[in-house]
Amino acid sequence: MIDAGPTLRDFDAAGFLRDYWQKRPLLIRNAFAHWSNPLEPDELAGLACEPEVESRLVRRTAPGQWELENGPLSPSRFGELGNAPWTLLVQAVDQHIPEVAALIEPFRFIPDWRIDDVMVSYASDGGGVGPHFDQYDVFLVQGLGRRRWRIGQSCDENSPLLPHEDLRLLAEFETMDEWVLEPGDILYVPPGVAHDGEAIGDDCMTYSVGFRAPSRGDLVSAFADHVLDSLSEDDRYTDPDDAAPADPGEISSDALARLHSMVTGALADRDAFSRWFGAYITEQKDDRVDWAPEDPITADNLVSARGGTVVLERNSAFRFAFIRQGEDAVLLFVGGARYACHGAAASVAQRICAKTEFELENETLRDPGVEELIVDLINRGYLAPD
Repeated sequence: MIDAGPTLRDFDAAGFLRDYWQKRPLLIRNAFAHWSNPLEPDELAGLACEPEVESRLVRRTAPGQWELENGPLSPSRFGELGNAPWTLLVQAVDQHIPEVAALIEPFRFIPDWRIDDVMVSYASDGGGVGPHFDQYDVFLVQGLGRRRWRIGQSCDENSPLLPHEDLRLLAEFETMDEWVLEPGDILYVPPGVAHDGEAIGDDCMTYSVGFRAPSRGDLVSAFADHVLDSLSEDDRYTDPDDAAPADPGEISSDALARLHSMVTGALADRDAFSRWFGAYITEQKDDRVDWAPEDPITADNLVSARGGTVVLERNSAFRFAFIRQGEDAVLLFVGGARYACHGAAASVAQRICAKTEFELENETLRDPGVEELIVDLINRGYLAPD
């Protein structure tokens, strides 16, 4: 059974969204009712050695100078780092460690589709990645040890950067606030706000719960590519009723209107955009791990396995979301796959998205639509019976 994970202590989500979300930083001291570091440093180092895990090693070789090394790393690499301050960063640890995935739960007052992943960093004394800004919201949870955070000015694409091939580090940093975070403290940093963290002592671990903020360019490009795949070569410009032009060199306003409609009309279908976006935003970033069970189950297996109910757990490697299609229907999206659900299956789809672990009763499982949905989700590795 999945651990419910930490819960925020006396946190006013509505007040936070009103006063701080995407507006200004917030330090939350002793934020959790009960805090326990969910991952050991050796486990994080082990993940950084795996080829299917994205990891980086940042070393500060001199004041104001950093080197970046991309993983996977050799296990012997950590014994060769010497005295220079260094930081190990591992992306999407929540997809591999359920206890880290549980860190997302306290922040679900933000819609699930906005949550990106949990990056975990480990730093030696003085380690950090340099002054920078992100284009997304982030909650920085101090897990182990202590880290000094400096908060700086607001930045944008015109902010000057240091010359570096791999790291986007700010050339200028104006300290506005400074705090030392202890285990269980949280620092929220909005998009565009400069920040710089430095470990105080060894064994400093920070969990960065990051949020997606698709750019307009990314959305237009990705949706346009999707639409292009559906267009026919025979769908071409026509003008069967045109009269002879007064000036052959002119592109007429009527022609421009028809041409513009061809482009915008292809992109204007809201239902098509909804179906595409749900798959796009839940799509797996890295499909190098096959989560499907070795032995697929059948409906009979599911029936025989349950006593009064069956307990199911969501795979933390996947994102789940749904879009309502009316009073009794939803589109369920998991890992980029789309399921049209009606009636009892629609209700179950919403329960799947609401909880990382849930129970289904005999009567519900007897519904053919529910049975088909659950069997397919299990056989794809999206769900697992407990």
